[in-house]
Amino acid sequence: MERRIAQYRPSNRPPAWERVADEVRTTVARATPVTTHRARDLLTALTRIAVFADQQGHPADACLWLAPAMVEHFAATGCPEVSEATRANYRACLTAIRTAVLGPDLPGGRPVPLSASDPSQPYSQNNKADLWGWAGGQSTDELRRGLRLLLTLGLGCGLDTTEIIPLRGPDVRILKDGSCVLAVRGSRSRLIICSRPFERTLSEAARLAGTGYLFRPASFARGPNTVTDLVYRATRDPRVPRLVMGRCRATWLVERMNVPIPLPVLLAAAGLDSLHALSRLLPYLKGTGAEQARTTLREMP
Repeated sequence: MERRIAQYRPSNRPPAWERVADEVRTTVARATPVTTHRARDLLTALTRIAVFADQQGHPADACLWLAPAMVEHFAATGCPEVSEATRANYRACLTAIRTAVLGPDLPGGRPVPLSASDPSQPYSQNNKADLWGWAGGQSTDELRRGLRLLLTLGLGCGLDTTEIIPLRGPDVRILKDGSCVLAVRGSRSRLIICSRPFERTLSEAARLAGTGYLFRPASFARGPNTVTDLVYRATRDPRVPRLVMGRCRATWLVERMNVPIPLPVLLAAAGLDSLHALSRLLPYLKGTGAEQARTTLREMP
């Protein structure tokens, strides 16, 4: 069974498949289906929602895919070409995976903690400060450095989980003015200028990594769990929101949309090729007063 799951590829091979493949296979394997037919049903349903989430700009994270709100959103809008019975089957398969991998939902419809955060909701400034303090208060150097580097790469560079895993020390360049330029690898390769408050953490991580991996340089098994394993090992603080890389990236995007900066610049920096992925963030943008809006529109050339 494990071999069949490891060799699975969807028949249509959508472009997003390579970005989500490892997380799909790993998650279905953890659900331990007992028959080949059941395994294929679970793989098909999880692949469909994974590709749907990728198209919206979400990272390859099964906790995000399996969140009840995401499953319902997918069932309602993510597969319009299939029958109602097929949508119901997808929903049932995804619920079964969530129960097997993350545990049953709590009474009252509240999801398990791993999927409780809205991946589109940005962190507030207080949230960011709390997360930074929480990361620095962990019990080991590995946790402290690793978690603060995740915050740096998410809040300071706008990266998602899959972009963090392959980074190496030489991908960080320190310029004469102290700014840090990060070369992102993979299908969305690009250069990112790290936000000033996070420059020191990024440059120190690059120095410690040498030519090795930037994040968790001592971990040679690189996969979807390289990030989540470290986060799950951290001591929780009920006063601090959970560290979710999707929310870090959303925070980075919204902060730049609020500046604002030219959309082509933002899309290039975020590794996006359309505005579609930004639509989910519109509810979190700052409002503009009527007088300011009137003045701005009138002064446009």
